[in-house]
Amino acid sequence: MRIGELAARSGVSVRSVRYYEEQGLLSSTRSASGQRHYTDHEVERVAFIQRLYAGGLSSRTILELLPCADAPSERNSDVALERMAQERDRLSAHIADLVRTRAALDGLIVTAREYRDQLRTAGASAPVAC
Repeated sequence: MRIGELAARSGVSVRSVRYYEEQGLLSSTRSASGQRHYTDHEVERVAFIQRLYAGGLSSRTILELLPCADAPSERNSDVALERMAQERDRLSAHIADLVRTRAALDGLIVTAREYRDQLRTAGASAPVAC
C-alpha cells in the first residue's frame, strides 16, 4: 500500500508516517519511481507507535523499545520494561515539579486577591469625586 492508504488505515496523517520513517520507527520499500510502499504489518506498527506516544514517550525512547516488538525475547522485554520504568520515574518527577509550581501559583493568587480586596475596601471608604 502507498503512504496515503497507510495513513488513512492507521488514522494518522501522511506527515506523521513520513516522520516515523525519518525517525527510524517505520520502514518502507520504494518503487522504481521512488514511491513508498508498506505492508499490512505497518498498520499495526503505526498503532503500536501511537500507543507509545500516548504513553508520553519520545521518538528516541520508542526507537529504544522497538527491539522488544521486532525481536521478542526475555532480554529485550527486560530492557524495554526498565526503559519504560525510567520514563515513568521521569514523568513522576515532572508531575511533582508541576504540583509544586501550581502550589506556588495558588499562593500568588491568594496574595493577589487579598491585595485586590484591600484596594476595594480602601476605594469604598474614600470620598467619591464626581
